[in-house]
Amino acid sequence: MTALDVSRQDRRRLTTGTAPRRLATVRTVALLASIAGVNYIVWRWAASVNWHSWWIAVPLVLAETYSVIDSLLFAFGAWRLRERGEPPTKPAGDVTVDVFITTYNEPVELVVRTARAAKAITHPHATWILDDGNRPEMRAAAESLGIGVITRGADWVDRPRHAKAGNLNNALLATQGEFLLILDADQVPEPSILDRTLGYFKDERMALVQTPQWFENVPDADLLGSQAPLFYGPIQQSKDGWNAAFFCGSNAILRREALMQLGVTRYVREVEESVERTIKTSRKLLARARETETDPRVLEALDGAEQVVDQAREQIDRGEPLGDVTYAFQRGIDAIAYRFAAADLESVRRDLQELAAMSTEADTFAGLDDAALDVLGRREASPVAAIESIAVLARALDVNRDDEAQPIMPLATISVTEDMATAMRLHGLGWKSAYHDEILAKGLAPEDLPTMLVQRLRWAQGTMQVFFRENPLVQKGLSWGQRLMYFSTMWSYLSGFAAIVYIAAPVLCLSFGVVPVQAYSVDFFVRLIPFLVLNQLLFWVVAAGRPTWRGQQYSLALFPVWIESVTSAFENVFRGKPLGFRVTPKVKDESDQRPRWDLVKPQLYAMGALVAALVMIAIRYATGQADGIAPLVNTAWVVFDLFIFSIVVRAVLYRGPGPGTAQSEHVSSTAGGPL
Repeated sequence: MTALDVSRQDRRRLTTGTAPRRLATVRTVALLASIAGVNYIVWRWAASVNWHSWWIAVPLVLAETYSVIDSLLFAFGAWRLRERGEPPTKPAGDVTVDVFITTYNEPVELVVRTARAAKAITHPHATWILDDGNRPEMRAAAESLGIGVITRGADWVDRPRHAKAGNLNNALLATQGEFLLILDADQVPEPSILDRTLGYFKDERMALVQTPQWFENVPDADLLGSQAPLFYGPIQQSKDGWNAAFFCGSNAILRREALMQLGVTRYVREVEESVERTIKTSRKLLARARETETDPRVLEALDGAEQVVDQAREQIDRGEPLGDVTYAFQRGIDAIAYRFAAADLESVRRDLQELAAMSTEADTFAGLDDAALDVLGRREASPVAAIESIAVLARALDVNRDDEAQPIMPLATISVTEDMATAMRLHGLGWKSAYHDEILAKGLAPEDLPTMLVQRLRWAQGTMQVFFRENPLVQKGLSWGQRLMYFSTMWSYLSGFAAIVYIAAPVLCLSFGVVPVQAYSVDFFVRLIPFLVLNQLLFWVVAAGRPTWRGQQYSLALFPVWIESVTSAFENVFRGKPLGFRVTPKVKDESDQRPRWDLVKPQLYAMGALVAALVMIAIRYATGQADGIAPLVNTAWVVFDLFIFSIVVRAVLYRGPGPGTAQSEHVSSTAGGPL
């Protein structure tokens, strides 16, 4: 599909908006698909699990349960499918905008191409190149165009850089525009991008307007699945209906006020949480110290420490400034620790004098005898441990956040992708978002499989980091619709585990006669077939002519990537293990054009097992060891899986776009440098 064809479709959708008849059709199919899914999975659990082969039967029904929940979440979103139609007109008066072009090590000429287009945007604005690579040649090129360059200052040296989020946060505090248009280095904007989107901000609670990401170097076959027409269409429109359309990192306009409120709010919340943790830990340390302590002097000091802790708690409850609270807390605990240290030193001094008197030599302790050692043995260990521990905690409290380059970080830094977490936090504060379904910038997609896999892994890892750190189901401020819309995106990346079962079950059935379902009876088909048909019909109805098959293929074919993203994000969040982060390659490696079969080994092994299963069932039929409908059902299942996995073979052999498509040396990436 050409850019012109897409643009025409956009205009048609924008003109009409969501027609009542279309929404009614979507809701009808969504309801029927949901009923069919629930009916099928309830029956599967209640009447069809083959407990004799529970070790595969239970994983299979769990995988099916996962898929049904996935379809229910999709239907729930589609219930409020929102096609906004023509955008509101721009607000009257001067509306100041900063256009940010994020870059790290992309070719200068590619960034300049985007910068020229950004400068040509018709609405008055200031264009900035955020060069996280701090390259002299980039600055020279920008200055020749009359475009500003923002780089990191000395404050960022030896402190966390936070990749693209850090790059944007640094620029946010160095500029003043009311609104920000954020572009990746390869995303060339249309001159009308601000004219077509600023009107949404007439709503004073509108924080974000996201537009699609569309790639001009992708042929119609889209063998790498780059265009994502289902996501940049019905899925975002569904989320928009629940006020949950989220920031996708580029081609978005954000309100500075909303971001700054978010940054200040998060700063205050994080400091409050730090103080709360310190007070809670301090109380535990003091309680533990009291358990065996009998020395009145020590108990008196512990009472003093408890008073300091309780005072800090009361100050927080009264809403006193956190700086005052932490200062008083630190001074109070340090004073007690100092008094104890002074008392301990005096006690040690007396002990040393006694030891010196026992020494056989006047000027050394070389002749300490057993009696002298008994003096140290009788002396109790220092009781100051709990107080000293609390003092360390108190000194760790820092409202200035000296461990960071800047105390306020409006864009989220909790994952390798800043976009989703930032949007979710904005929604949690009561801000609104909109998805404007019109292509207003054209970018460049991966042109080979290695680049695509690195990119997809990073996206998935970032999403799962957000899930593990800030699960939307328990976030305050979000409506239940918003929670489920964010959760549905995170839930989708768990499909890799279900894929393993969907591959293993038919292989076991055809090869060894292991049947996870009690019987492939009429009851089974009368429930399964309506669910499958209605589910595909729902995709077809909401897609409204957009191609969705490639996305469905990759949701299964990339199962190793999804599994790695979940496991690596879990290890990172809960065990502190680095992600082994890799910046998406910017330049396609032309030196080695050999097919990279090594990158799809798990898929090739799966395909080999599926083909072997077909051979085995043929042998079993020939020898009279197989009969009934179960082998036929599973044979069809295997053929379907092989058809799905065939896309990875085509992807390995893909050599980039052919003549007539835009050529690229760059791929959308972090545009903010490595972590």
